[in-house]
Amino acid sequence: MNAPSLLASDDAVRAAAGDWWSWLADQRRASAHTLAAYQRDLAGFLAFVAEHRGGPIDLAGLAGLGQGDFRAYLARLMDEGKAKTSVARALSVLRGFFRFLERRGLARNGALAGLAGPRLPTSVPKALTAEEASEAVGAVGALADEPWIARRDVAILTLLYGAGLRVGEAVALDRHQLSRDHAAALAVTGKGRKQRLVPLLPQVRQAIDAYLALCPYQLQPDDALFVGARGQRLNARIVQRQMQRLRGWLALPESATPHALRHSFATHLLAGGGDLRAIQELLGHASLSTTQRYTAVDAARLMAVHAAAHPRAKS
Repeated sequence: MNAPSLLASDDAVRAAAGDWWSWLADQRRASAHTLAAYQRDLAGFLAFVAEHRGGPIDLAGLAGLGQGDFRAYLARLMDEGKAKTSVARALSVLRGFFRFLERRGLARNGALAGLAGPRLPTSVPKALTAEEASEAVGAVGALADEPWIARRDVAILTLLYGAGLRVGEAVALDRHQLSRDHAAALAVTGKGRKQRLVPLLPQVRQAIDAYLALCPYQLQPDDALFVGARGQRLNARIVQRQMQRLRGWLALPESATPHALRHSFATHLLAGGGDLRAIQELLGHASLSTTQRYTAVDAARLMAVHAAAHPRAKS
């Protein structure tokens, strides 16, 4: 792979970095975007250390770095105007690389263990109300000139809101993944190429079947399930553009994106008494803590209802 320059380190460090990147790609199945970001972060750190220490760094030099060295690197990033999220990722990259070095018996450094990263603001997903989500799904078909494209767009938004898929997961679906058995779950490939089974509500399946009935292309099992006007796999940007048009037409908030429909799926399930673990499985979250963000959304909604309806809140 074409990695960023590591001229600020010796051959052994460059080889270890290459092995780590290969491990991330092959074993952890990191995306190309993630891998490129990790490569840039590590190359930037090694260049900083070489400048900081006055020469190329080797494995022994990495093992000898102290907390002051790591803090100086993070301070440099902050001085350069890097966002806190970028600084936090850079620190995470270093921890991952040094764990890899230790597992391989190449270098061990305990200084990172007690190093705290920047405090990040809690990110709470922005969900649409049930009315807004239903209105978006019902209205998107009116934006299309072709009846089959109208059915396609309705099917995709119904899938995002009714099954919690990411837009990238929806457009990546192949025709064969949709079973002829309407009761069968949909096998979805998510982040890290992990597969999960997602049950389809009758309304979701009906919307997809209505699209397929009008689609002018004879889709083979290995063809894309959702195609564009020329019969090629649909680009996610088309879905994002339609949601952008809906925002202007329906006066929806700026947060009304395809991903907001996925957030709405989770939030409305939770509000209806859905189990957090089950929602985690449906969304394909690797960690329950990611899914738990939706409890904050629901708590905020309940507080708003309480403030509006409780007699004491009105006094």
